[in-house]
Amino acid sequence: MDAEGWNARYREGAPASAEPVAVLRENAHLLPRRGRALEPACGLGANSLFLAQRGFEVTAWDFSEVAIRQLRERATGQGLTLSAEVRDVVARPPAPGSAEVIVVSRFLDRSLIPHLTAALVPGGLLFYQTFVREAVSDRGPSDPAYRLAPNELLRLFASLHLLFYREEGRVGDLRQGFRDEAMLVGQKR
Repeated sequence: MDAEGWNARYREGAPASAEPVAVLRENAHLLPRRGRALEPACGLGANSLFLAQRGFEVTAWDFSEVAIRQLRERATGQGLTLSAEVRDVVARPPAPGSAEVIVVSRFLDRSLIPHLTAALVPGGLLFYQTFVREAVSDRGPSDPAYRLAPNELLRLFASLHLLFYREEGRVGDLRQGFRDEAMLVGQKR
């Protein structure tokens, strides 16, 4: 979907989650006390707001001007300071060594992976969660190019020290567990 498609979706009232994604929420204890945090492809920015509440210097990017405007309004309404910018992260990736924490949720562009790894400072953490091909529902993109193959997230970030990984696919009782997505926390050494 292009920027106008996302703008229309957010204009029509795409739900703004108040909760950060599970990978960040469930592994928040791994976060450093402070630092620079980046959320590329932030959408409505629940992860950015979560990090700003914890005192991080947050930069949030999305190519939807509607999403960025709504994120700024939510941040102001909550008395939070963050930098929210309309930006195509694939065309203009983050600078090397620019973040202690990077959070990517429900976004996949494989060409961005080396830039994300390079953007982390030594000791920096990447929190990544997105859709997998071995899904049990129709949530997420219909194009398999925007979904992870089995264990692909592990391969994409093999240069990072693995702290946490979860991908359940279609194993066991499909009515329970963490389905349709994979999540990873990795640290740059």
